[in-house]
Amino acid sequence: MAAISPGDPALYINRELSWIEFDRRVLEEAFDRTHPLLERVKFLSIFSSNLDEFFMIRVAGLRRQIACGALEAPPDGMSPQEQMQAIRERLIPLLEERQRCWDEELLPALEREGIAVHRFGDLPAPAQEALRKRFFEEIFPVLTPMVFDPCHPFPTISNLSLNLAVAVRNPHTGERALARVKVPTDLIPRLVGVPGMDGHHFVFIEEMVAANLDLLFVGMEVEECHVFRVTRDADMEIEDDEASDLLTAVEEGMELRRRGAPARLAVTGSMPGWIREKLASHLNLPPIQIYTTGGPLGMADLMDIVSIDRPDLKDPPLLPAVPPAFTRGTPVLPLLSGRDLMLYHPYDSFAPIVAVLREAAHDPAVLAIKQTLYRVGPHSPIVAALMEARQNGKQVTAVIELKARFDEENNIGWARALERAGVHVVYGLIGLKVHAKACLIVRRDHGGIVRHVHLGTGNYNAQSARIYTDIGLFTTDPAIADDISDLFNVLTGVSRKADYQKILAAPVSMRRGILARIEKEIERQRTHGNGRISFKMNALVDRECIDALYRASQAGVRIDLQVRGICCLRPGIPGVSETITVTSIVGRFLEHARIYAFGSGEVLLGSADLMPRNLDRRVEVLFPVEDPVIRAEILRFLSVHMQDDVGARRLRADGSYERPQNGTCNAQKWMLAHRCAGRQQGEGA
Repeated sequence: MAAISPGDPALYINRELSWIEFDRRVLEEAFDRTHPLLERVKFLSIFSSNLDEFFMIRVAGLRRQIACGALEAPPDGMSPQEQMQAIRERLIPLLEERQRCWDEELLPALEREGIAVHRFGDLPAPAQEALRKRFFEEIFPVLTPMVFDPCHPFPTISNLSLNLAVAVRNPHTGERALARVKVPTDLIPRLVGVPGMDGHHFVFIEEMVAANLDLLFVGMEVEECHVFRVTRDADMEIEDDEASDLLTAVEEGMELRRRGAPARLAVTGSMPGWIREKLASHLNLPPIQIYTTGGPLGMADLMDIVSIDRPDLKDPPLLPAVPPAFTRGTPVLPLLSGRDLMLYHPYDSFAPIVAVLREAAHDPAVLAIKQTLYRVGPHSPIVAALMEARQNGKQVTAVIELKARFDEENNIGWARALERAGVHVVYGLIGLKVHAKACLIVRRDHGGIVRHVHLGTGNYNAQSARIYTDIGLFTTDPAIADDISDLFNVLTGVSRKADYQKILAAPVSMRRGILARIEKEIERQRTHGNGRISFKMNALVDRECIDALYRASQAGVRIDLQVRGICCLRPGIPGVSETITVTSIVGRFLEHARIYAFGSGEVLLGSADLMPRNLDRRVEVLFPVEDPVIRAEILRFLSVHMQDDVGARRLRADGSYERPQNGTCNAQKWMLAHRCAGRQQGEGA
């Protein structure tokens, strides 16, 4: 790569293209035959689900910028139009790879294992008749064919719905019409079991509907039928300061999401041009936003196959470790006073967090509990414990982020349930999302008031804690307890606290704190020659942080970055980033922990990635790990992840990733072997 001057757009990888490279790495896992078969299907489903969200949020945002005018160019300098074109050029071959993975890899492998997905027309006659009977009894009554012509307006196509475009002809007049039939995937599973066949045999519901259209269009000839799917803008924009009732405003935004501006029209290759053009015209979509694939559309629904009870085709069950303090049958909170305890999920069980809250709910010495909730899931033992605490007379405060994208419905339901239970429910701050993960338990002990704090890198969600790697810390450190008390006062009151004793909080001090620590490593390198930075995160986008890392590299600081998803920094540029390596792990567990380690020995954990949204538009917390035993353990885990040469991919300066050959270190397998198996929890760990 040619020499680059500071501030040159060529220093930065485009965010959207970096995301596509991340999803490419997910797709690679679906091709990886070292994974059990159903795990490979899972990765294909995740790839497709990720892509849906990418269009709903990122591509839709680019389309808004094109319509309204971009306010500011990204660091890489690409215009919205250039990004749209580049996205298409990257995605077309990737979608072809997805099709090849399904048609040539997974379908044949599934069939060899007795799991078959059939074309409806290939089924034996008795099976077709049985499915036709089920169609007539369960599906036919809910279908509403809608023709669109000068007398009938084009129907609303809801976001991510599966639809049939049906061309019919009147045999008497020769008159033709085009109708839309919505496939009821919200009522019937996408993959319908085929009766009368041994093993697991399925047919896609849209084929079942298409094969029985004669029952819908009586007296008409069905000339052709093609599947299509529309992805819409799902990024809600709510003016907090103009909403008299934020909860109601979010509910209304969720409804509008189903009818947001179209961002993608997906069609099968068999659809003729005249139907595709008619759909695109009604949806007001240019050709660049029409994607043709082989099918099936909506491959995120392949997760239905993953749910099949075939443990031999899945990863072995995970048996997470539980610290001894939680297995003795005695109260835990007194034991935690004056000491720190670290949990690294999913290798360590999430159950201790629930146990602490349940104990606090029933402990007469506990006076109050304060908790942030971002994504808690549909059946939350955390929320249940908070309601129990309130029923037992504790002062309970829950800060619920209603605008947690795609979890709004769950959070609205929990907010109302908590309010009915008498919990003080707060929706956060105007203009900011509350993304920090914090819990504060106030307890009267023999020596006075003790504040137990739990801080984490991940959500208080017992389900995702089984598949996301996250770190949590219990502490009674008085300074951290002061900081978290002050933070909750900011969230629930009118405090304007900006500086804290030990934590870094966004949006007031986090970027400044990270940049100051990078500068200290630059000075350490100049003075002692041992500057060192090791960051593990989900995304690196913030230009100021990237520029600071470039300065550190130019000073000779050794920098190891592990960025699971988007990374806009280019490593290995001569004279700019020669000392920087960037890797990414996509594996059995979703790498979600954020660890910021410095040559000074300081280790920070927390909820924030280095992105403008985290540093400027969210309430986030990074907290120090001060117990020397725990800190050494985290640094050991971080080192193993940085050494991964099996599951990791290494970022090149051009934005592509390479897979190491003949590697020996798989960090996730190492963690399973060393963290789960026979671990004895020490005083600090």
